[in-house]
Amino acid sequence: MRDEKDHIGLIVGLGNPGEEYDRTRHNAGFMVIDRLLENFPAGRFEKRHTAESFVYAGSFKGKPLSLQKPLTFMNLSGKAVAPIARKLGLKPEEILVIHDDLDLPVGKMRLKCGGSDGGHNGLKSIIAELGSASFKRLRIGIGRPLPGQTVDYVLGKFEEEKIDVNVVLNAAKDAVQTVLTAGMSRAMNQFNAWTPPENKE
Repeated sequence: MRDEKDHIGLIVGLGNPGEEYDRTRHNAGFMVIDRLLENFPAGRFEKRHTAESFVYAGSFKGKPLSLQKPLTFMNLSGKAVAPIARKLGLKPEEILVIHDDLDLPVGKMRLKCGGSDGGHNGLKSIIAELGSASFKRLRIGIGRPLPGQTVDYVLGKFEEEKIDVNVVLNAAKDAVQTVLTAGMSRAMNQFNAWTPPENKE
């Protein structure tokens, strides 16, 4: 049974705005948000342009829920997240942030509650602006490039991966929905050990 401490009122997908960043590894959070919106009933969420973000406001299982895609660029994500959290009256613990992670291989994901920024500039900004690191996260593995190639790698598109990234992103969408319906513990047990069913040919 879902615990009240698992309440999520805001789901944030991190990424960079603009067509040139579409489907880049750094935009994994945006892509999961898109999949959630496609999966929810049509017309359930109203799109607004506010707080330097696209915010999709609606409800899930009878409770208010907002999805957010900050348009501030990654390094300033907190400048978009904190105002929305304050406007909605949410505690950091009621926020779930979806982001790419260099420390996980492609095909892996990890749900966690709180923690450090792990060197991720988007998380660093959110922690600074919220004044707390206790928000929930869904880390989506993108793998780590050779030394000195990090910027080009994270801003590169999902093209050469041996694993079907669409399968991974759809599973990440399912993980978020499991958090909403069954709570973090159930979702962590189910998805932190998840592996893609098969590799691309």
